[in-house]
Amino acid sequence: MRSTLSADVKDALAREHPETACCRQTLLRGLAYYGAAHGRFRTQRAAVARLFHALQPRETATPISGMPSLRLYRATQYVAEVPADLREGVPLKPKRRCCRRVELRAAFLTCGSLSLPGKGYHLEFTPHDEQAARRIAMLLTAEGLAARRSVRRGRALLYFKEGEAVVATLAAIGAHGAVLHLEDVRAVKETKNRIRRLVNVEAANVARAVHAAARQRLAIETIRERYGLHRLTPALREAAELRLKHPELTLGELAARCRPPASRPTLNGRLQALIRLAKRLASAYEQAPPTGTR
Repeated sequence: MRSTLSADVKDALAREHPETACCRQTLLRGLAYYGAAHGRFRTQRAAVARLFHALQPRETATPISGMPSLRLYRATQYVAEVPADLREGVPLKPKRRCCRRVELRAAFLTCGSLSLPGKGYHLEFTPHDEQAARRIAMLLTAEGLAARRSVRRGRALLYFKEGEAVVATLAAIGAHGAVLHLEDVRAVKETKNRIRRLVNVEAANVARAVHAAARQRLAIETIRERYGLHRLTPALREAAELRLKHPELTLGELAARCRPPASRPTLNGRLQALIRLAKRLASAYEQAPPTGTR
């Protein structure tokens, strides 16, 4: 069967057997409750099937058989008969936190899935009936997690799409390797987004600076043609000459070339004064009568 993040997490969890007897029994009953139908336990992960077999008492453990499946890329499906003592219906609600988490792990191993990080965060449970869905919701609520609800092909669906909720759920069931992996993915994604935002902001600033410099040069050219730069005050003339000579410099870099050096707001004020003067000259030129008229 092909490897996916969800399959890798299940295989890793299935190799970890609880240390206490109560948690092992809770895990076994959880696997039987969430993963069995019509008295037969079914899974597509060999590790989960081996876990179900290993948790049973050796003298009553049922054998596992493999059969080809026509679905899910023709993956082998592993089937085992559920012992009679595990078919007694809904197991009792676990009282201890460790047992609640182990049952939630059993639910993930049998009816849970985790999407690939590149497609966004998505963890879901698809239990076999509404009663099992309510029980999983109860286990999640005990961990401070509220899953979204939906229906897919007539079956209840509980899912998370938020990164923090997915990580919290994986941490609760003991999938610490997956938590580290997702945290790495999230850190890389956030770093890329931050760099992208910085680049976009810098590009926008450059575009505004280029547009402003073009407006300033156009205004200065108008003043030079219709008024003369020599008629400006020394400060305005210096600002105009610096802008014409260095069209690529920012206001800060241009202000540093003034003699004496000026502040950025000061130089910006001088350039704005030049733009206002150019507008007045253009307006006066448009209102002036044509040459040669009486």
